[in-house]
Amino acid sequence: MNAPVPAERPTLRFLTCGSVDDGKSTLIGRLLFEQNGIFDDQLSALERDSRKHGTVGEDIDFALLVDGLEAERQQGITIDVAYRYFSTPRRSFIVADTPGHEQYTRNMATGASNADLAILLVDARKGLLTQTRRHAFIVSLLGIRHVILAVNKIDLMGYDEAVFTAITRDFEAFAAELGFKSITPIPLSARFGDNVSEPSRNMPWFTGGPLLQALEDVDVSDHKADKPLRFPVQWVNRPNLDFRGYAGTIASGTVARGDAVVVANSGKTTTVARVVGPSGDLERAAAGDAVTLTLSDEIDITRGDMLAHPQARPTVADQFAAQLIWMSDERLLPGRSYLMKLATRAVPVTVTAIKHRIDVNTLEETGAVKTLGLNEIGLCSLAASTPVAFDPYRENPDTGAFILIDRMTNATAAAGLVDYPLRRATNVHHHDQSVTRASRAILKHQHPAIVWFTGLSGSGKSTIANIVESRLHASGVHTTLLDGDNVRHGLNKNLGFTDADRVENVRRVGEVAKLMTEAGLVVLCSFISPFEAERAMVRSLVADGEFIEVFVDTPLEDCIARDPKGLYQRALAGEIKNFTGISQPYERPAKPDLLLETRGATPEQMADAVVSLLEERGIFGTAWWSLREGEGI
Repeated sequence: MNAPVPAERPTLRFLTCGSVDDGKSTLIGRLLFEQNGIFDDQLSALERDSRKHGTVGEDIDFALLVDGLEAERQQGITIDVAYRYFSTPRRSFIVADTPGHEQYTRNMATGASNADLAILLVDARKGLLTQTRRHAFIVSLLGIRHVILAVNKIDLMGYDEAVFTAITRDFEAFAAELGFKSITPIPLSARFGDNVSEPSRNMPWFTGGPLLQALEDVDVSDHKADKPLRFPVQWVNRPNLDFRGYAGTIASGTVARGDAVVVANSGKTTTVARVVGPSGDLERAAAGDAVTLTLSDEIDITRGDMLAHPQARPTVADQFAAQLIWMSDERLLPGRSYLMKLATRAVPVTVTAIKHRIDVNTLEETGAVKTLGLNEIGLCSLAASTPVAFDPYRENPDTGAFILIDRMTNATAAAGLVDYPLRRATNVHHHDQSVTRASRAILKHQHPAIVWFTGLSGSGKSTIANIVESRLHASGVHTTLLDGDNVRHGLNKNLGFTDADRVENVRRVGEVAKLMTEAGLVVLCSFISPFEAERAMVRSLVADGEFIEVFVDTPLEDCIARDPKGLYQRALAGEIKNFTGISQPYERPAKPDLLLETRGATPEQMADAVVSLLEERGIFGTAWWSLREGEGI
């Protein structure tokens, strides 16, 4: 009697990870070769490339099959994430070969974000390394619950069982708290094919199956359809006056015609009138389906909104805790505004606190840290500019994962995983006031504004700001002057001069200046403010036209020659750290509202230029009266 043919399992997405030069690319190349996943012309090219770039003598260097970048081949490392497809009679596979080099940990996290299983390679000669542990932690953090511990290059250790046993024991002890459902240790040699597709004759002591068998047998069933409905709106589809639909991909759950749904942020409820798929109307759709929903009622829904069933709603909050995997060379600065992209929504957020950083070697939590650097992982508190809908990542990765984007460079700064909402100040609301900022300003016959003087220490910005205030005061303008030195005697006396403290210094001043504009004042601010991102943040606090950036452009050598406070000499002697222009960069404004070049001009002349600009823009004077008359006031 013939044995039954095993049922074909669903496609398995997996990644290879581990430290640099542990053999990840070689393993994938060997797998593809043994499963006839290489065409004849590819094999011929591989043989030629092996002679040119190979690292294994006369043998075929299978790593070159997936190390496609010229820089990778020259350096013998993987930089980018390489995706490959192959299949066996039992299963299809999509594999992501990810880089092991610490510099490219962010690429590894990208490859892990869509994987069901991780092959964690360990060089048998080296054992567990810091990068091995870091990758294992990231894999766990991203919700991967199945790991194959591939102890590679066992041939270089004489196929020694004791070496394999020791590495397995060390990893299982380290991973005990990571929550993996299965850890499958396999000794192998990717170069020679030992225990890759077939059992190795060189290791009779190993009674488990080869790597391919483990990949074919693992059960990573997808249960997204069993979870509550989450439908992030990608696009409002309005081809004509008779059709309004909301397009997107169902992140989890199911939706059917006639189902009640709620807009998570607004709480507005309605029912689904139609479920439109690529080929027409459907009765029901499930997780992973790209559909357009039409609703029974006309309610306000835009891109970024999320639809759910009323009885199982996502969390909606503007403050939450999340694990951050920092991916930028620029360190995380609490208080700086980043752009958070979660599902289909993008909102400004700031990191308000770092609760702790994770030591990837011991998994211990290190508290009292002020920043995160490249590849560091920490639990942080974040505040969004507006409430967002989400689920904890452990409950729903699709609606609990996000990225942080540097708002100045548009580079990805971090990957984030929502942990839990912060139920802070839920009883605090904006209180309506009878006297508005507009009425206060009209009483003063002026328009509120923040005039922000920026430049190096010693550039003359405080001198110019002081003259400007005197001129405005003489003209009857109600002003106040915030100076960088003065606020450090009170409001900001607990701050130092690290990058993080400088960001917080400007954030606080920006909030105070905003409050003063609510009183109808013209607020003059004189601060070095070396970072473009923080100056942009203050600009975003007020309406268009109410932030006027004045760049006092004085060459560094002139500032050093003046050195009115003796600070440059101390900084050059190494007595003052983090001094702008010496040991810390100054980011010049790209497009200031007014550029004051100090060479060849007196402070009085430059102050006149500032006053003239304010009058031209209707902050005070005849232009202000003209604007009021135009508004019928």
